[in-house]
Amino acid sequence: MPTSVAGPTLGGMPSSTPAIEIDVRGRAVRVSSPDKVYFPERGLTKRDVVEYFVAVGDGILAALLDRPTTLERWPKGVFEGARLATRADSSGDAFYQKRVPAGAPDYVRTARIGFPSGRTADEVAPSELAVVAWAANLGTLTFHPWPVTSQDVDRPDQLRIDLDPQPGTDFSDAAWVAPHVRELLAEHGLEGWPKTSGGRGIHVFVPIEPRWTFVAARRATIAFGRELERRLPTRVTMKWWKEERGERIFVDYNQMARDRTIASAYSVRSNPRATVSAPLRWDEVGDVHPDDFDVLTMPARFADVGDLFAPLAAHAPGRFSIESLLELADRQERDEGHTDLPYPPEYPKMPGEPPRVQPSRARPT
Repeated sequence: MPTSVAGPTLGGMPSSTPAIEIDVRGRAVRVSSPDKVYFPERGLTKRDVVEYFVAVGDGILAALLDRPTTLERWPKGVFEGARLATRADSSGDAFYQKRVPAGAPDYVRTARIGFPSGRTADEVAPSELAVVAWAANLGTLTFHPWPVTSQDVDRPDQLRIDLDPQPGTDFSDAAWVAPHVRELLAEHGLEGWPKTSGGRGIHVFVPIEPRWTFVAARRATIAFGRELERRLPTRVTMKWWKEERGERIFVDYNQMARDRTIASAYSVRSNPRATVSAPLRWDEVGDVHPDDFDVLTMPARFADVGDLFAPLAAHAPGRFSIESLLELADRQERDEGHTDLPYPPEYPKMPGEPPRVQPSRARPT
């Protein structure tokens, strides 16, 4: 059972409830202001969130274990009008923490990662469930692990396919495309595991051999997306510029670029319902809705089905080669004239990248 300890002060004022300590597999984790409401619409508190992560412990830890992880922190909770801070505006109610927070316990391990700018940072690399609970106490709802491990931060061991619904489409459209993703993966000797994003999208993760760079993994993802677009031109798009996408599912290939991450399985999303990113069986993709999985319902599902994403854990056996997709990329370049696509805006200009100019603003040649 949790035990109460001396209450902290926030901004010089006593907190409304004393802090407690929760035993997390033999490690005492302090939870300050446990009754602070994080999701007013559902009446969920910080303590509820911490206990949720403990309840799905084997799953969230497997998703994060030994991976550099960006923390999406909502220390004020999720409420109407709450905003996530951006690079251009740091005045939001939430923010991304890419460097290990000051004062982290000595059991919090880190991994040094390099950004496209050439700068480096020591990110949290969870090694035990207590680290997840500690981060949740800091207001972390969504964990964004890199597709690498601390043993080799430059070579991904996961290929991540992000099916992102555009305006005029929704989760049902992503679910319609998902079986075609599975079919195309199989044609290239690959197997993927689907999950809800926790929002409107679907993510498919593929465990791969850590033999290729981020550039190669991104190139393989582009080749895959282009072939999917060729087969489903009215349902799928690879257009980077939003004005060109239309009412289609965007395969966000830049999620495989360095320092671009996807919410982990079992992460809580910052919406009023407190939905979570839920691993799925392929046969249920078309029958579920993101709202089916939230902080209150996922623990029972996890107890029933276990960790459906276990094959994706770091160092798990059965990893695949992306050579077939890289050969597809070569054929697309040779036979169809396809070259690289734009990188995210914060990237330096990359070799072979086309002009990074929105088509409606491009000057005529």
